[in-house]
Amino acid sequence: MTEIELVVAKIREEFGTSDAKRDAGLATPSDIQRFDNICYGKDPVWQSLDLYRPKSMDGKKLPVIVSVHGGAWVYGTKEIYQFYCMRLAQFGFAVVNFNYRLAPEHKFPSSLEDTNLVFQWIEANKETYQLDTDNVFAVGDSAGGHLLGLYAGFATNPEFAKNFAFEYPKSVKLRKIALNCGKYILNKEDYNDPQATALLAALLEKGDTEEEIALIDVTTKVTSNYPETFVMTCPGDFLKNQAILIVKALEQNDVPFEYHFYGNKENPLGHVFHVNQRLLEAEICNKDEVEFFKKGIGE
Repeated sequence: MTEIELVVAKIREEFGTSDAKRDAGLATPSDIQRFDNICYGKDPVWQSLDLYRPKSMDGKKLPVIVSVHGGAWVYGTKEIYQFYCMRLAQFGFAVVNFNYRLAPEHKFPSSLEDTNLVFQWIEANKETYQLDTDNVFAVGDSAGGHLLGLYAGFATNPEFAKNFAFEYPKSVKLRKIALNCGKYILNKEDYNDPQATALLAALLEKGDTEEEIALIDVTTKVTSNYPETFVMTCPGDFLKNQAILIVKALEQNDVPFEYHFYGNKENPLGHVFHVNQRLLEAEICNKDEVEFFKKGIGE
């Protein structure tokens, strides 16, 4: 196996084991209606999504939350985010939880294109599933925070959007986003980390050219039109220093934002702790984000 293949295999095995342990014993809440394995593209596995709605709001048009899962760009499925996403739905949202094509089998911008296909699916199916396309929000963590951060730039920065053959569905209003424990700039220091170097090579077509690195820098895609943003991290997040980088970009472009730092020295939590439905701090964080979104409905 190549170095890239070894790194990817290790991540997929270790992350998979950890996520399965985290969610062991959890079940679909009795108050949630779910629509599973809806194909939004040509690939029935990697271009598929689930939609969750509160049963009590059946037939009512609901604001939407799109969840962009993490996994170092090479790992992750909607199944490992289902319980987190169904909890968000219980707050009165229709939540879209989707698979996207992973590296290294599919290089960037495949994941960005798939995210856009999901937003196009929302536009095309708004009547079928009673989706309020005037009030769409999104959450993303770790590599999913990176992908969502780029996608928000794609949706609001015409110069950046020119790099791609696909177009944002203009009738879908991305009101606000939440970036959780994300990676926003791939720094030169990453080259000193063999795993990070391998992941760059897995993600990018040419590996690590300056042009490609610049293209996927989230902070340079932020303009004054960028959606209002919730930024979150914690002491135990190995990417916690990245949060300051996106906050600085938001400040420089006068984009309204909230910055939240959960936990403390005695309770450092950990990377993407908010997905763990057994943690009180996850419940607090997710409620904070939902309230942040609700303040943006209909603005």
